[in-house]
Order: sequence, then structure tokens, then C-alpha cells
Amino acid sequence: MHYFVDFDPVFLHLGPLKIHWYGISYLVAFLQFLLLGKYRARHMGWEPDAVADLLFYGAFGVILGGRIGWWLFYNDTPFVSDPTQILRVWEGGMSFHGGLLGVLVAMWLWAQKTHRPFLEVADFVAPLVPLGILAVRIGGNFVGGELWGRVTQSDWGMIFRHALPDHLAGLPHATLQQMNQNGQLDAYLRHPSQLYEAFLEGLVTFVVVWLVANKTRKPGVVSGTFLLCYGLARFAVEFFREPDANRGFVAFGWMTMGQALSFPMIIAGLALIAWGMRQAPRYCGSNQPVTATKRQNSSR
Repeated sequence: MHYFVDFDPVFLHLGPLKIHWYGISYLVAFLQFLLLGKYRARHMGWEPDAVADLLFYGAFGVILGGRIGWWLFYNDTPFVSDPTQILRVWEGGMSFHGGLLGVLVAMWLWAQKTHRPFLEVADFVAPLVPLGILAVRIGGNFVGGELWGRVTQSDWGMIFRHALPDHLAGLPHATLQQMNQNGQLDAYLRHPSQLYEAFLEGLVTFVVVWLVANKTRKPGVVSGTFLLCYGLARFAVEFFREPDANRGFVAFGWMTMGQALSFPMIIAGLALIAWGMRQAPRYCGSNQPVTATKRQNSSR
């Protein structure tokens, strides 16, 4: 079964203003963070209002870190030749690993502000991230027609308009649909790696991390589980995802940039879990209410 993927990346046209699915997916990601965060806050003894404040910090970390990471890891345009490129979020180009680093900085700043242990904040945030990844992989990457998979020789796959050669990509939608039905585009069948990522990095990682978060009170174990699950999922899916055209394979003739950046996550996740399992149970899963105000007063 062959599917021809050619969605309109624009969700809504309002005169000169265009609202893209990419932006909608981030909105969904932030909204689910807020809703799940408030639920999780009640079970950890946090003030629910603290979640919105944490989201504010995290959103800046995701966007700034994602853009800076994209520029560092995937972009070839020298910064000095066009410094404003980092600010043009609406043009696309976000790096998950850069966004992760940005979130780590944001969590550290928020932990300092609220006088909370950093790992407590990280363990709180970890289960709230995967469903946001799922939203962005589907709304931003799949619907947006980017980050498609490698060509597949199987009888099932998807054909992405923007992955076709130029002489085909410019043809009308109806023409391409007819060519697809006639089997004329079979040579361009690709893995829908965006959906693989949505399933493994998003749904599977969420289930595993959420279950671990509800079972352990040991610091760092939940965060380590997220790093391990995402790292393994991303590393595996990269074997089906088309390498970046301007990067190709960066090591050993098979390793992509995504795999090179995910491998340290796997190691860090394993190390954090091993360290956390040796610690005494502390906060995660605790039903003892500890408000931000009480923490600030007790630390003075």
C-alpha cells in the first residue's frame, strides 16, 4: 500500500498571516505539559501554579536551545553572514538535542529561583516531555513534509512530495496522485520515519517514563529513564531516516548526526539510573506537600 503525503503545512490563512502546523504542534506540546504537569504537581506535593512558571522557562529553553542547536549541528551558513537566522523560528529548523540543552539550562535557572534540587525539577519534567515530542513529530515533521525516511524496497511506504526530484515535485497534486496509483512513483517510496519517531520517542517513551515516575522516589532515575529511552529510540529510528543532505554520515560510514548526538544521552541515562538506584528515596512520588514558598523560607 502506497501513500502520497502532500499536506498543506499552513493550518490557517488569516490574510498575510499564516499559522503553520509546526506552530500548532508546539502549542499542543506546551498545553499537554501544563495539563499533565498540574496533575503531576498534586501527586508530588507541588503547588499547581508552579507548573505555569516552569513552562515559561522551559518554552524559552526549547525555542532558543533548539534554534542554537540547529545552527551548531545542522546549519552551514556562517553566523556572521546572517546573525538573524537564529531568530527566524517561523522558517523551521529546530534541533531536539539543542532544545534539550536549552531546557536543562532553563530547569537549572528555575531550580535556583525556587530553591529546589535540580534533579527534583528534572524528574518532575521528564514524564511531561514525550507527548510533546509526539505532537511535534506528527504536526511539525510529518504534516510539514520534512525529515522523511530513507527509500524502502518493501511493498509499503510513503511518497513525500518534497522528497521527489525537482521535475516531479512541481507537478500538480492530482497528477502525482494519479502517477502514484499507476505505480510510477514506486521508486521513491520512503519510510515514514516521522511516524516511527512519534511512536517510539513519543508514545513508548511516555508510557515507560510515566510508569517509572509512579514507581520510584529515587532521585535521577526518572530523568535517566527518559534520556535512555529517547536516546535508544532516536538511535534506532535514524537507521530509517534520511541523513541530512548537508551532513550525510558523520562517522563509520553509517552513523548520522542524530545518532552521534543521541549516543551520549544513552550513556548519561544509564549512568544516572545506576547512580539514582543507589540513593535513598526522596521526593519523587512523595505525597507530602512542599510548596515553593515553604522551600524558600526554609532555605534562608
